[in-house]
Amino acid sequence: MTSMLIHAQAASGGAGAIMQFLPLVLIFIVFYWFLIRPQQKRAKEHAAKVAAVVRGDDVVTGGGLLGKVTRVSEDHVEVELAKGVQVRAVKSTIADVIPKNSGKTPAND
Repeated sequence: MTSMLIHAQAASGGAGAIMQFLPLVLIFIVFYWFLIRPQQKRAKEHAAKVAAVVRGDDVVTGGGLLGKVTRVSEDHVEVELAKGVQVRAVKSTIADVIPKNSGKTPAND
């Protein structure tokens, strides 16, 4: 009888340990599904948008400046903010590319 009691306690102890970790696993799954996965998707979309920037695109820089791309190199872009005012920016600091038919225009138009 004593051996059966010890065996039953050992079996329930293993299930108890799994049940203790189950909430942690569920929290990780929820965090991944609702926070990490959407952020990775947005980052991938942004990287594709920045990689596709070409001369003539209207862009918004990370500082909120609107301008038109005048030159594109491997790591940098040259953005015309106003007539005769051009700045050189790191490509990854482009926050958004404004679609051609959105009605939004940069300051130099």
